Amino acid sequence: MNFFLETLQFTVLLVYYLLESLVFLVVPRRKKNVSGEIVLITGAGSGIGRLLAVKFASLGATVVLWDINQEGLNCTVRLARENGAGRVHSYVCDCSKRQEVYRVADQVKKEVGDVSILINNAGIVIGKSFLDSPDSLVEKTMEVNTMAHFWTYKAFLPAMVAANHGHLVSIASCAGLCGTSKAADYCASKFAAVGFAESIDMEVRALRKTGVKTTIVCPYLINTGMFDGVISKRPYILPILDPEYVAERIITAIRQNQEMLFIPRIMYVLYFLKSFLPVKVSVVLLEYFGNLDVMNTFKGQPKKE
Repeated sequence: MNFFLETLQFTVLLVYYLLESLVFLVVPRRKKNVSGEIVLITGAGSGIGRLLAVKFASLGATVVLWDINQEGLNCTVRLARENGAGRVHSYVCDCSKRQEVYRVADQVKKEVGDVSILINNAGIVIGKSFLDSPDSLVEKTMEVNTMAHFWTYKAFLPAMVAANHGHLVSIASCAGLCGTSKAADYCASKFAAVGFAESIDMEVRALRKTGVKTTIVCPYLINTGMFDGVISKRPYILPILDPEYVAERIITAIRQNQEMLFIPRIMYVLYFLKSFLPVKVSVVLLEYFGNLDVMNTFKGQPKKE
């Protein structure tokens, strides 16, 4: 194809996709049916993972639950069955350990089948300044929040590519879009999670596997206890998010094959401004919204023995 035809094709597609995105701002996309899909959710023993499991169960999906906490898994299984789950399976799995992820993934394939919707949701946060963060916890943050995604994709993506059918979901964070004080390891892990998911999306597109979709979710702070103690300085603009609302937005984004989901919507504007504003202006914005000091009151979830 010569330069003229390539440029013409580029221009037509550019205009078409821009108009399409504007239309979808007004007319909601059609939601796909997830009944019968095998949905695997990491970190399903509590918080957003538990809510997603319950909602997918009510939609007729087979849910596969991973968590390091057996007690939390048992509670999620019960709730999923109460909400109509025909098939629900739970597995204790430490997603920070590569060989354990591979072992449990093989077990899932044998006992349940090929996963068609993979939701990497498990995550941890230290909440200390960089110099006060123990090396072991920094490594654990990267292992759970980032490296686990590598191992779950390695385990389940091949079947999706072979069938040209599947959906990869990364529950990242707004901390993966903008650095935050006292969250260096957390931000690094979430930046990496976003970049990894985007890169795999591009690889799948290059393979022309149009049936394999990607959704990257970047929410602000969620009231699940993970960031207990943190207070929003401007709650009317950047509120601490309600877990039910976030879970519903994630389900809708997955069913509409939405590639990027920022919650709340003002994050789209702030992310756009960050892309071209001078750094000093960005810092002024962060100070106004209280993000330079937002982790100062962090307590986190109490640790169980």
